Parts: sequence; C-alpha cells; structure tokens
Amino acid sequence: MADMVFTATAVVMQPVTGIALSLMVGFRLSTPWLVLSMVLYGLVGCCWLPVVWLQMRMRDLAIDATHRGQPLPRLYDTYYRRWFMLGWPAFIGVLIIFYLMVAKPVLSAV
Repeated sequence: MADMVFTATAVVMQPVTGIALSLMVGFRLSTPWLVLSMVLYGLVGCCWLPVVWLQMRMRDLAIDATHRGQPLPRLYDTYYRRWFMLGWPAFIGVLIIFYLMVAKPVLSAV
C-alpha cells in the first residue's frame, strides 16, 4: 500500500513540478531532450500501470494460498514473469530520464 501511495503521488507530482521548473528556468517544452523525457515518462507509465495490477493480483494469490495452506499457483509465476519483464523497460526508461534531466544533452529535433 505504501508503494502505491508514494508512487502514485510521484506519478502526478513529477510532471507537474517538472514542467513548472522547466518553464521557470526558461526551457521551452519543445526542447528535444525535454520532449524525449516526456515521451519516456509516458512509456514508463504504460509499463507501470499493468505492474500495479499484477502486484495486487500476486498479493491476492499469495494471501489465498497462505489461507488454504497450499503452494502458490502457477498463475503466480506467470504474473511474476510479466511483472519482471515490464519492470526492465520501466527501470531503464527512468534511468534515461534521469540522465536527460541532469545532462540536458543537445539533441537534434526529430
């Protein structure tokens, strides 16, 4: 639950504060590194939403298995693999966004 609360808050506040800071510093929102950051942010979000659903389902499966005194069902493994695979592009995307925000590289407009 804490993960969801903190992550959901960051998901909303990060673009709001990021855009405000960019404009205050004088960057145009059409600056290529900023555009790329926003596109990556959207892609990371597309990975994150199913991950949240998968986490909740895995939690429910684990609770159910515990109450029944049974091992985790195969579906748990399927969800875990999907969760793991979605985590990699999201993590790499966040690293690239971090680099773009710190380095502010000069990129040619596409």
